[in-house]
Amino acid sequence: MPTRRTFLSTAAFAAAASTLGTPASGAPAAADEEANRAIGPAGGALPMNESSDSGHYRPPFRIGLGGVAIGTAFAPLTGRQSDQVMQAAWDSGVRYFDTSPWYGLGVSERRMAHFLADQPRNEYVISTKIGRILTPAEKAPETMWKAPSPFDFHIDYTAEGTRRSVEESLHRMGLSRLDIVFIHDLSPDYFGDKWTEHFETAAKGAMPELTRMRDEGIIKAWGFGVNTIEPCLRALEVADPDLFLLATQYSVVDHEDALNRLFPKCDEQGVSIVVGAPLNSGYLAGKERYNYQPKVPPKIREKGERISAIAREHGVDLRTVALQFCSAPKVVSSVIPGASTGEQVIENVLSVVTQTPTELWEQLKRERLIAENAPVPV
Repeated sequence: MPTRRTFLSTAAFAAAASTLGTPASGAPAAADEEANRAIGPAGGALPMNESSDSGHYRPPFRIGLGGVAIGTAFAPLTGRQSDQVMQAAWDSGVRYFDTSPWYGLGVSERRMAHFLADQPRNEYVISTKIGRILTPAEKAPETMWKAPSPFDFHIDYTAEGTRRSVEESLHRMGLSRLDIVFIHDLSPDYFGDKWTEHFETAAKGAMPELTRMRDEGIIKAWGFGVNTIEPCLRALEVADPDLFLLATQYSVVDHEDALNRLFPKCDEQGVSIVVGAPLNSGYLAGKERYNYQPKVPPKIREKGERISAIAREHGVDLRTVALQFCSAPKVVSSVIPGASTGEQVIENVLSVVTQTPTELWEQLKRERLIAENAPVPV
């Protein structure tokens, strides 16, 4: 198992060398696809999913890179900075990348695709989203993005809008196919009580259209990408989704609702979960924000501090506990923390390959900081 210093120094060197166009000494050979996509630069094996007979696609890579930060959610990243994030991820063995037209109003899709254009298409998994159609504008509307593209947007969960969105994403990214498409933000936290009206539109439009596109081979899988569990539960009742991207709902500081209500239903139907925002958009990695908001709730702060103190007693940090906790359930197929710098990517990967003692998880359960029935690393 690589030490922190060895992993960080090796990965940093590989990322810098690749950025400059110089092959890094000891970098994995591109021809060895299995090794290249699963082994980090210091030799730490990244976790992979076993083949599944559920009938639903599961991404093979249990850690990925979320594209919210590259979409300029937290800082106005430049194209060069985004390339450095992507290079660090690739050099660390990350091969699953999640993006969306919404992230920076096209910025995240374009920048991820710019880097991936030089990588073999069959060596990585890409997911994006539908639900918003982008249109050129003199000035972008006020949004959460710090440096968005000059586009406006409108909501569209119809069949026609869904196919248009997928085709426009393919054009933006220069691809002929996508691996996964998520129906984005069709959720009470975005639409309030009107979310059910949009859900009915999607049930007649987006959901059957994505199923057709799956049958056509344009995509491999589809599901919902949301910040609440209600749309996922409803989708399981009325459609045939393959997986859900569940953001902010399953973390080491807040997980019981998803664990007890959604995970068993998904397991019954062979549907997997991609955990988004496993660090609660940065709080569990030391940032002063929580679930895309600038303020951390006092109870969450207290719980995080207690978990962090116990983690330190056992020789690991809060980030490591958070990412390994999210990855532990069998129903989880991937965990996709975002990053604004290459160093953050490397820290995330290091946390995934670091061993954690059984006593740590036992103490967290004993002190009721995580649910008694929550799966933990073994």
